[in-house]
Amino acid sequence: MYNSQLTVFVCVADCGSFTKAAEELYISPTAVMKQMNALEAHLDLKLIERTRRGIRLTPAGEVIYKDAKFLFDYSRRSIESARQAMNAHDTTFCVGTSLLNPAKPFMDLWYQVNREFPNYKLHLVPFEDDHRGILGEIGALGEKFDFLVGVCDSKLWLDQCSLLPLGRYRKMCAVARDHPLAEKERLELSDLYGQKLMMVKEGDSQINDFIRHDIQRNHPQIQIEDTPQFYDISVFNCCAETHNVLLTLECWKDVHPGLVTIPVDWDYSIPYGLLYPLDPLEDVQRFVDAVRTIRGL
Repeated sequence: MYNSQLTVFVCVADCGSFTKAAEELYISPTAVMKQMNALEAHLDLKLIERTRRGIRLTPAGEVIYKDAKFLFDYSRRSIESARQAMNAHDTTFCVGTSLLNPAKPFMDLWYQVNREFPNYKLHLVPFEDDHRGILGEIGALGEKFDFLVGVCDSKLWLDQCSLLPLGRYRKMCAVARDHPLAEKERLELSDLYGQKLMMVKEGDSQINDFIRHDIQRNHPQIQIEDTPQFYDISVFNCCAETHNVLLTLECWKDVHPGLVTIPVDWDYSIPYGLLYPLDPLEDVQRFVDAVRTIRGL
């Protein structure tokens, strides 16, 4: 990062002679003198005077010596800072976070296993729960972020990422706060008779499809209305504005302040877990294995 002849100059000044500097640098005294002559010619300055006792620095040499030492130290610190920046990049887990897939469940995992990753930091990467673009976000695992924790029963999602299941969230129903069902503490399926039940269209979620088939077969009094393939805030807005009933999850009870989320008298639930790339880096896989061990999975 600097003229290598300065290294020879500083060594000569520190040693007080060409011979001692040559021994220190493992080159010949002649090579040392050639380097010094070349530096003085390049700078057009006289840096060293020969004396009976060795060499001494000229006033110009004193200035160059002082600044060269500063340059060496600055260069060393610059390289060290660059290495730290590189290490910080290499030892940072990027975690996706959104309204429907917040980072808090990941943070709960992190504080259980972070002792095994003492030099790692976390960086939260926000993304949008846009039903038209969510598959692109899931496909960005391994590039845009390393992990996210979310609910996942989607075949399309699981084609693009790996899932370490951590638990399940209950399927529930949400209604507007002024809906006739809003004051109920628990719903029976018969409470939904005559209502429109909003849910994702058929074909991607095994559990949602099972609920749909059960309702169509055993509760035809409930009208099903398809939503986009994946939920985003527009789906919750639509529920609030139309006064329909929305099939939702207990973890989304606070997503929309205008909705009330109510348990239903059924046993349906959906898995959630740690999502990570199909071909994870070594440290990402090590984190997954640590979570699997500490959770007994």
